[in-house]
Amino acid sequence: MGIELENNPHFQAFAHPEKFVSAAWLSARLGTEGLRVVESDEDAYLYDIGHIPGAVRIDWTRDLNDPVVRDLIDGEAFAALMRERGISRDDTVVIYGDHANWWAAYTAWVFELFGHPDVRLLDGGRDAWMGEERDTSYAVPEYPAGDYPVVERRDAPLRTFASELLGSQELQLIDARTPDLYAGETTPTPAGAAGKSGPIAQRSGHIPGAVNVPWGRSVHPNALFRGVEDIAAIYEDFDPETRTVVYCQLGESSAHTWFVLQHVLGFKDVSLYDGSWAEWGNMIRVPIEKGMGVEAE
Repeated sequence: MGIELENNPHFQAFAHPEKFVSAAWLSARLGTEGLRVVESDEDAYLYDIGHIPGAVRIDWTRDLNDPVVRDLIDGEAFAALMRERGISRDDTVVIYGDHANWWAAYTAWVFELFGHPDVRLLDGGRDAWMGEERDTSYAVPEYPAGDYPVVERRDAPLRTFASELLGSQELQLIDARTPDLYAGETTPTPAGAAGKSGPIAQRSGHIPGAVNVPWGRSVHPNALFRGVEDIAAIYEDFDPETRTVVYCQLGESSAHTWFVLQHVLGFKDVSLYDGSWAEWGNMIRVPIEKGMGVEAE
């Protein structure tokens, strides 16, 4: 790894403490050679009104999705994005964002699909950085083009598709949305949907067999991660050895849950169904359930 790990007792209790940094740790290392900071927000305009000095922006819709196929970008496009942002394969990449790191966790997940060796999440994200009144900048950094190699995206085992959920395999399925969305009492709308119209899916409810565990239980109101014992208690009814799939509306909040299960609790086989309800709720002749059904305590 390019940059030394943070020796933080809070993170040391996590399954993979090397995947986390604090605002204090990052603030002390800004400008270090081999360190790149990435901001990835639900509200892409937040970057323009102030960001961590030296941070580059990755827009989850524009930068991470194929412009033609409903899929993530491929290896060539990811390499081109990294080169454009001045990121090299051996750089330590720290990712942060708004909404307690929803899309930042999603972006980190994409980095892991491409096997980037050292990608970390800023605990608390943009909320924590701004809440501590740390330095911000309006300047968009210009880094020399990186030499990032083309690496083929490896979906398995971190990514799950709808066809796999329609099969008969045994797995634990977690719906990370709010209880009202899970129960079908509220019509799902696009993330950041202010001023937009239309539902995200034609139907509301949840995938049969899914257990509702809202993503926000694992963080404090200030977006910082809770202690490992508190988080473990939230997921105590799940077997960390059994294949586990998480989903939400667009893959955003469930990416946060994926990061928690994978790197805080150390689940052995956890995957993100990034098609999520936007896909499932629009597919013809697939089953759905309404009501609370199964809910974790």
